[in-house]
Amino acid sequence: MHRMMSLTDRLLSAADSALRTLLAPPGAARPSPAAGVTGAALTEDDSRRSGALMRVNHVGEVCAQALYSAQALVSPNEALRRQLDAAAREETDHLAWTRERLQQLGSRPSWLNPLWYAGAFGIGVLAGKWGGERMNLGFIVETERQVEAHLARHMERLPAADAASRAIVAQMKIDEGQHADMALAAGGRELPLPVRGLMRAAARVMTTVAHRI
Repeated sequence: MHRMMSLTDRLLSAADSALRTLLAPPGAARPSPAAGVTGAALTEDDSRRSGALMRVNHVGEVCAQALYSAQALVSPNEALRRQLDAAAREETDHLAWTRERLQQLGSRPSWLNPLWYAGAFGIGVLAGKWGGERMNLGFIVETERQVEAHLARHMERLPAADAASRAIVAQMKIDEGQHADMALAAGGRELPLPVRGLMRAAARVMTTVAHRI
């Protein structure tokens, strides 16, 4: 039986998630898809390009932790909160995989991760409060669909020789699709077109800045 969480419990859980995401080395429950993958040696330019792309993907996972944490905080539905928590745990694998790959490529996470986390958390709170449970789920569907499309573009842009990064991105894309399907099956509704457009615009700003900073 799951214990019902009070608001204080949920606030403490949200604070714990933020501190773990931003300050603690992430731990993956699943082995990295890059484990054991071998490929051709990367040139300096290829390593730099892969590092920039994987930094963007790492920022996406930081934002995913913030979004799921915020939506779980404000949702009145205990079953939905458990679903969000489960999805966040799976996203932690992605956080760990991308962080590890950044280190292997001699690159680094974004210096603006606290800002990205705060912004995504605020968006998650608004999404969770606006329009009820079906809209909350719809926000997850749209977010994950946009992330899927973003990862597909990264598969095209990653150097062909970087088999390790490509393996990670491919598995992340599968997982994000499953999260979207879960939210859709649970009753997620399509978001209004202007909202979807604003989400895409915000994502473009994030990916452009995180590519460099």
